[in-house]
Amino acid sequence: MEKTVSEAIAHRRSVRIFRDDVELDIDKVRKCIENAVLAPTSSNLQLWEFYHVVESEKLKKLTNACLGQNAAKTAQQMVVVVSRKDLWRKRAKSNITFLENAYGHKPEKEYSRREKFALNYYKKLIPTVYFDVLGITGWVKYVMFSIIGLFRPIYRQVRRSDMRIVAHKSAGLAAQNFMISMAAVGYDTCPMEGSDTLRVKRILNLPSGAEINMVIGCGIRAENGVYGKRFRVPFEEVYQRV
Repeated sequence: MEKTVSEAIAHRRSVRIFRDDVELDIDKVRKCIENAVLAPTSSNLQLWEFYHVVESEKLKKLTNACLGQNAAKTAQQMVVVVSRKDLWRKRAKSNITFLENAYGHKPEKEYSRREKFALNYYKKLIPTVYFDVLGITGWVKYVMFSIIGLFRPIYRQVRRSDMRIVAHKSAGLAAQNFMISMAAVGYDTCPMEGSDTLRVKRILNLPSGAEINMVIGCGIRAENGVYGKRFRVPFEEVYQRV
């Protein structure tokens, strides 16, 4: 029986040591990845990819790239969450195709105001925000938007670094969906920041534009798999009612 959302959140811990006597169901893990892609994503661009690693040789190589830490060494499977800001054109085009199919292919003058706005969002606004040449275009846009922002509210995250953050935030949301889904079915995970991301990219044959968001070790926790009780600073320190 699957756990409720609250139960899954409470159950989820970063597990450092996984059992070696119980195998994970590959299809169940895949289903959890399917849940990952239902996460919210900026402008619905879905600038992410998920590499479900089950092959033993690949797992060994990834363990080395993850600095030999136990969460990688004892993992039965791994999921590598990849941020793909470089795919913004392709993803924008996919959204345009989806919207045109939803609205019904018709002459432009027959689109409603709302339909035109949605299509132009991907045809004009997304390219304005995401297009960049050597980081220079982004800074020009940033200065222009900052000047406009003196007179009215405006979106300001237009530099190359800003768009990388946007893509990684979406990938992180998807990763959390995955880990909560794994907890719901009784599986455990450990998101690992400590890795040689260049080596990870080479192992997975990723293009230069791809960026590693995180590597997630997957398994079922051993008795000593969780290193101590959960610690969080007092809720009152992080909660502000305004």
